[in-house]
Amino acid sequence: MPIVAQSTETTDWVSRFADEVIEESERRAPGKPVVVASGLSPSGPIHLGNLREVMTPHLVADEIRRRGYQVRHLISWDDYDRYRKVPAGVAGIDESWAEHIGKPLTSVPAPKGSAHANWAEHFKAAMIESLAELGVEYDGISQTAQYTSGAYREQVLFAMKHRGEIDAILAQYRTKPKAAAKKQQKPVDEAELEAAEGSGAAAEDDGSAGSAGYFPYKPYCGGCGKDLTTVTAYEDDTTELTYSCSACGFSETVRLSEFNRGKLVWKVDWPMRWAYEGVVFEPSGVDHSSPGSSFQVGGQIVGIFGGKQPIGPMYAFVGISGMAKMSSSKGGVPTPADALRIMEPQLLRWLYARRKPNQSFKIAFDQEIQRLYDEWDKLAAKVADGSALPGDMAAYTRAVGSAAGELAKTARPLPYRTLASVADITAGHQDQALRILSDLDPANPLTALDEARPRYDKAEAWINTYVPADQRTIVRGEPDAELLKSLDEQAKQSLRLLLDGLEKNWSLDGLTHLVYGVPKVQAGFSADATPKELPPEIKTAQRTFFALLYHLLVGRDTGPRLPTLLLAVGQDRVRALLGE
Repeated sequence: MPIVAQSTETTDWVSRFADEVIEESERRAPGKPVVVASGLSPSGPIHLGNLREVMTPHLVADEIRRRGYQVRHLISWDDYDRYRKVPAGVAGIDESWAEHIGKPLTSVPAPKGSAHANWAEHFKAAMIESLAELGVEYDGISQTAQYTSGAYREQVLFAMKHRGEIDAILAQYRTKPKAAAKKQQKPVDEAELEAAEGSGAAAEDDGSAGSAGYFPYKPYCGGCGKDLTTVTAYEDDTTELTYSCSACGFSETVRLSEFNRGKLVWKVDWPMRWAYEGVVFEPSGVDHSSPGSSFQVGGQIVGIFGGKQPIGPMYAFVGISGMAKMSSSKGGVPTPADALRIMEPQLLRWLYARRKPNQSFKIAFDQEIQRLYDEWDKLAAKVADGSALPGDMAAYTRAVGSAAGELAKTARPLPYRTLASVADITAGHQDQALRILSDLDPANPLTALDEARPRYDKAEAWINTYVPADQRTIVRGEPDAELLKSLDEQAKQSLRLLLDGLEKNWSLDGLTHLVYGVPKVQAGFSADATPKELPPEIKTAQRTFFALLYHLLVGRDTGPRLPTLLLAVGQDRVRALLGE
């Protein structure tokens, strides 16, 4: 199939990479499916930084599918990696898990209370569920299954036979100081540094040379199951391998042509897989960009296996805003599941689609999420009326669905900040929430809360999880008699104007017009007067009026948007609290 011509002036980064990947795939393996890849290590919660490892090739693979090509997106679950440390902040574990350090992740017990068979399966499960919600189509490959089934036996024997060549490549870098990858760009915040800890690649293991020479293979001990082993002898002709374990003292001789309890060291394992799977495109994190890193060295080692290094960008950090308020912050950065509890999958896809891989961006768990949703809704409106720019249109299209179809969406996507305010004020009372939301647009009222779902549920989850208690809205139970008694005549008049207009303007738009219009009318202007027609003092008067209403309704200087708050409180209660 011919490459679809694209103009670099009007296409997004995804289309440009798709052009390159299709061209490269046709050059390497004409007529065969295009292969892109990601790697994830279920060594603990798989976080939003790791998600970029998946979303970058997913978006490119999806564009290639949209053009009619066959494409495979491989996700290698690096579940045969060693268990390196006991992560902080994971429920159901304690320091006793330290006894498993050095074992394969699939041989480590799952946290207490887990329904899964082992540590790796426990953390894979949450990511698998999130990828399904995000509409990511992929072929999952368990590295435990690959190694223990003998799928890589030929590659392992080949690597052992060519260990001298591999060692010579690695030796070029062993004496060179590594540049700190994290200095290559200014980190956005502390959360980014944690997000940089990626897949098994971060271990940067290249094996070690003992008295018997260099070997690119590590057996897992037959005594204790750990990888604290040293190969002490190997015969190429018979494939007899002898190793000893420093952890438990166990030693044995096995035939590597029949032995499946071990794996190639990371810097050899990764390029072996590139060649084995025929990977054309795979991005890598900044932790792989320094001299001697696994991606750079792998580019030379892959040739030994008869393959080529994939093309693909280095991707930048993903930052988090609102970490201080996050319950999951104790153990690191949040996961895709955490994000999907408070935002629709379309928004999360959009955050990854709209930024080039080498650009950092933040995912908001604080008040910023409301601004992001406002931006998303404005883009949706521009797409609907045909005024969106081509790049923005492309990012939106990639966010709302994939080649397989559009993701499920909210039937009535009301403003997120409005839904959050309603969820805040109603504190879980769904009948009351429906009453308020139905009043937003009396001409086209909401008839059931399900019409506003799942966006309403996401906003409610955000309010309940990430908004501190001292910022929650509690409507007064009784009028503030002392404050009402102290008001001057102008303040009393402003309240009368508001109360007189309530019934006539009882809708979101009507109340917006009313609360902004009262100070204008008091100053002798029309309620419809535009900012250009008004003196600067009107803004000051509006702020003073708004502060008065907040004090009388919720006892604070600020709160949810006043029109939403008034609808939530209800006409009768508003009248009572404002002294009527």
